[in-house]
Amino acid sequence: MIPGLYFTATIIFILIALIAYMFRVLREYERGVIFLLGRFYKVKGPGLIIVIPIIQQMVRVDLRTVVMDVPTQDVISRDNVSVKVNAVVYFRVVDPQKAIIQVEHFYEATSQLSQTTLRSVLGQHELDTMLTSRDKLNSHIQDILDQQTDAWGIKVSNVEIKHVDLDESMIRAIAKQAEAERVRRAKVIHAEGEYEAAEQLLNAAKRLSEQPQAIQLRYLQTLTEIAGEKSSTIVFPLPMDIMQSISSHKKL
Repeated sequence: MIPGLYFTATIIFILIALIAYMFRVLREYERGVIFLLGRFYKVKGPGLIIVIPIIQQMVRVDLRTVVMDVPTQDVISRDNVSVKVNAVVYFRVVDPQKAIIQVEHFYEATSQLSQTTLRSVLGQHELDTMLTSRDKLNSHIQDILDQQTDAWGIKVSNVEIKHVDLDESMIRAIAKQAEAERVRRAKVIHAEGEYEAAEQLLNAAKRLSEQPQAIQLRYLQTLTEIAGEKSSTIVFPLPMDIMQSISSHKKL
């Protein structure tokens, strides 16, 4: 009787364990990919689901957005500058069936694809583009990753280039280039100012030449300004047109 009792208790325990194993609870952000005798059956969840032991197997999939760091990559730009670049990729599973069936370890596959795509895209651009146009590069990399991972049931929502590290010699060269650019801009601004001043002086000369009396008034104003200076003796030339004007007034 005792061996039979042990056998019965063992059977009951196994049945209870199997019944308990049948019931699974999936959170709101989880899905269960169910296989029936090795073949895909359906995607279940969230909530309480039933998985028949031995006959059915379940693979749990997380649907939340994954933040993945792309390790630092050595990139040679289009203008043959060696830089180290790292990035971060945001993606999530939108089709659990494809994520489990179409690719082995979708996280690792997405990580490797992100690394190769980062090197490939940045290698097509010059260093200045990497430093000044990150938004365009981020969008380009995201589009490529999104197209490639669509077959895996993965949606890449964002890509951000975090750091572009240069060696010391390249940093010094960029600093010299920036300084030369500032000097060039200063010279251009100065030349533009001289050109505008010359244009204004030319216009003023043309306007004064149309009215000789205006020239005389301007001359007298200049004398007044000179007289205000702290000097005891002032020597100035007397234009002939003013003398002729004075003579004509005397005759009248």
